[in-house]
Amino acid sequence: MKTKIRYLPLTATPFKCSSVYQEISPCPVLRPYVRCFWGGESCCPDTETEESSEIVIPDTCVDIIYRIDDEGYIITSDFIGINDRSFFTCSDKKSLHKLSVFAIRFYAWSAYLFSEDSLTGTVNGRYDVRERFGWLDRELRRRLPEPGSLTEWTGMAEMLLLKKFETARKNMVLDSVVSDILRHQGAFTVGQLSKENFVSSRQMERLFYEYVGITPKKLSNLVRYQCLWRDIIGQGNFNITDAVYKYGYTDASHLMREFKRYHSMGIRAAREMALRSEIQDNRRHAMVRAKQALEWKV
Repeated sequence: MKTKIRYLPLTATPFKCSSVYQEISPCPVLRPYVRCFWGGESCCPDTETEESSEIVIPDTCVDIIYRIDDEGYIITSDFIGINDRSFFTCSDKKSLHKLSVFAIRFYAWSAYLFSEDSLTGTVNGRYDVRERFGWLDRELRRRLPEPGSLTEWTGMAEMLLLKKFETARKNMVLDSVVSDILRHQGAFTVGQLSKENFVSSRQMERLFYEYVGITPKKLSNLVRYQCLWRDIIGQGNFNITDAVYKYGYTDASHLMREFKRYHSMGIRAAREMALRSEIQDNRRHAMVRAKQALEWKV
């Protein structure tokens, strides 16, 4: 039996935490399948101008996203398939309502356990949640309009997912191949994956198209990119030459070209953006603490 690998993909701004975007980790049972629950409480596009546009990078995950207005109406319910390219998302500044967001972020290879239909053709796509997660949508539409915090909504969603997981049927071949991709941080070739798991490359492709939405080679490249991104953010003395050897790139040019392809900007600009978001959040939290201190004095 293969050991489970703890893999935590990052967003373009991994230090971001505000009223608009917060993450909550799933319970231990769901942790191998759900990256996080996320959302924001009563965020308003008209006032949160600094949050109105941001880059979304490929994170090897898929999202179910609900947006609820301040009157309890569900405005949108979207399923976002796995992305193999970055894009910018913008808030609707014409909205007159405050919006609350609740979302579930699955690892792309785990969403099928909770889906009612194949994930074929969902790459870079946006769909109504009801098309593939009708059972979950029926429950969430009944409960999300009720007043609640992100923590309360997360607890409710976890109960629903845990109940569904009891009857979920795992594809052991897919699980084994994904484990090897994660273990080798995306550096294994399709041939190596095929040999290691005693399955033909053609059969692997069919499995991945149906259960993930992309090929094993594409997923491997995305996992490698995400592991590289974590090193760039986490290592103060990040060395490109070391990363080339570690992740099996041909040379430094190959590494930088592939990174820019997925991130839509170079390494230096990407890192500066991520660190800038951390500074902005620290400044925002300091302002909140100062305001609370003034209120307490009054």
